[in-house]
Amino acid sequence: MTDQPQAPKAVVLLSGGLDSATVLAIARREGYDCHALSFSYGQRHAAELENAARVARAMNVTDHRIANIDLRLFGGSALTDDIEVPKDNDIEAMGTDIPVTYVPARNTIFLSYALAFAEVIGATDIFIGVNALDYSGYPDCRPDYIQAFERMANLATRMGVDGNALRINTPLISMTKAQIIRRGTELGVDYGLTLSCYDPDTQARACGHCDACLLRLKGFEDAGLTDPAAYQ
Repeated sequence: MTDQPQAPKAVVLLSGGLDSATVLAIARREGYDCHALSFSYGQRHAAELENAARVARAMNVTDHRIANIDLRLFGGSALTDDIEVPKDNDIEAMGTDIPVTYVPARNTIFLSYALAFAEVIGATDIFIGVNALDYSGYPDCRPDYIQAFERMANLATRMGVDGNALRINTPLISMTKAQIIRRGTELGVDYGLTLSCYDPDTQARACGHCDACLLRLKGFEDAGLTDPAAYQ
């Protein structure tokens, strides 16, 4: 009897939101042994970590870790500082300017942690749910940024130097929010377990008015589906 080949390992950045849950489902469908990584970084919507844990359990990930880093040390964002979260913005105007919900260097920090995790467990793939279409103008969600980080990762790691090229996978990069939701629904994602809101209440109910909520609600509407998440 021959041994069954082991599934390749992947680190999946899991925030607890709609996009990251979809990316996790895609990585699982592609046959990866998924190791999820979430962050407690001083975000005002830290309730999302409970959602990340629920998603990880529902999808039977091999390992789910939460890294504790406090970006409130620097602030500079409505998510990590005493700055009001914008509400009821014009969806069509989103992406024209970098909004105050941008957390300085957040994806660079997150991907660096994921890179270290990947090296330790021998994973050559990292999955992240960045999107260049239905996004709020964040500079670290663009394809050029992801490509640049991947090049850096392969220059700066033992894996890369030894010829085990590391890939940053962005399966949602060119999808609309509606397409993301349809794909996740096909894969059986329970979006009722996710939280996308930047400013949820103490019961972890979404506000329905921040940029993340507006994009999410429009995505469900465009997909012809009803959002199962709890709203205030």
